[in-house]
Amino acid sequence: MRRFLIGLAGGFVLGYVGFRAVQTLADLRNPFPPLSADPKTYGRLRRRLMLCGIVRSLAELGAAAYGPGVALAPRDGGPEARPRRIALLGGALLLSSLLELSVAYMEGHVLERRYGLSKQDARAWGIDQAKALGLSLAIALPLLESLASVIERAPRSWPWLVTAGTMPLLIVANVIAPNLIAPLFNTFEPIDGSLERRLRQLASRYDAGDATILRVDMSRQTEKANAYVTGLFGSKRIVIGDTLLVHFEEPEIAFVVAHELGHFVSGDVWRSVAAGIGAAALVFFGASAIADRRQQSLASAAGLGRIFFAASFIALAVGPAMAYFSRARERAADRFALESTHDPQSGIDAFRRLRDRNLAEEEPPLWMEVLFASHPSLRRRIETLERSKG
Repeated sequence: MRRFLIGLAGGFVLGYVGFRAVQTLADLRNPFPPLSADPKTYGRLRRRLMLCGIVRSLAELGAAAYGPGVALAPRDGGPEARPRRIALLGGALLLSSLLELSVAYMEGHVLERRYGLSKQDARAWGIDQAKALGLSLAIALPLLESLASVIERAPRSWPWLVTAGTMPLLIVANVIAPNLIAPLFNTFEPIDGSLERRLRQLASRYDAGDATILRVDMSRQTEKANAYVTGLFGSKRIVIGDTLLVHFEEPEIAFVVAHELGHFVSGDVWRSVAAGIGAAALVFFGASAIADRRQQSLASAAGLGRIFFAASFIALAVGPAMAYFSRARERAADRFALESTHDPQSGIDAFRRLRDRNLAEEEPPLWMEVLFASHPSLRRRIETLERSKG
């Protein structure tokens, strides 16, 4: 039965990847035509692809961990030699990335292009993917080897140690990603003029007047609009996508930035770090209990595969709580933006422009919001601002 399930999972993954590969070759020869920019159709398709992606990821992890992983595991059930483990982990990461390439091309690049949400060509997309693959291997492989080493040295207490190590990793990621990684993919330039003065005056009220205010060329990858504020250990940045600058009015941009400042002022990065540590504890302890049942060392490539397969199920169970936490913080940031700008109409106009620009549904299905959505529905956010006008 187990072999049948492994074969079924592996066949599903390879069949899906093969289907997307055929589509990729067809699109590269003759690009697929545009589709009607309908938010409901786009949202429904995105949800189906998301659910399919979850199933595909579980199938790939399960097939790898309990199929080839078993055959490649140390025969005595003990630890794996480090050079062999690193080679197997690196090979697994590279193979997984290559298998996902055609899927990412069709479900990311082509889909966004067909719905008018991206003007990036295949060559530019490929360059970004190559950079992302290099970064992924450079970051993930040392982390996986470190995890295996911790398990090898502390086979019973490793979940405690790894959970404790989650905090510095999350903090470092929040510092490195905007300052070192993001510039590898986009160009950041200072903003000046009336908007810069307006945003700096707003930020100064919340001890962020010294923030660097930047424009980022988001339009290289997407037509969607966005902005964000980062700030740990003095590295404060207000970053605004060029798609937001070009297509939104100044008061609307100010409301969006005020919302992002709300996250900064409320310390949502630190809240997210704390929530991430709690979720990591549940995932690591649960995965350890499930994956260790085979009575074989987890300090091997196959053992790590079993850990991540079990962790994926636990992460799905924890996901709704994390989504609820995120929606609560988004509602708080909306309230902060309203209180700091006293301009609900600009907020309403900004949300409507974001809806149209990002091809977003005003009201996704309830199950989607409860289980996965990191933001409240746009309809609910707009209605809240409408009530504040009364």
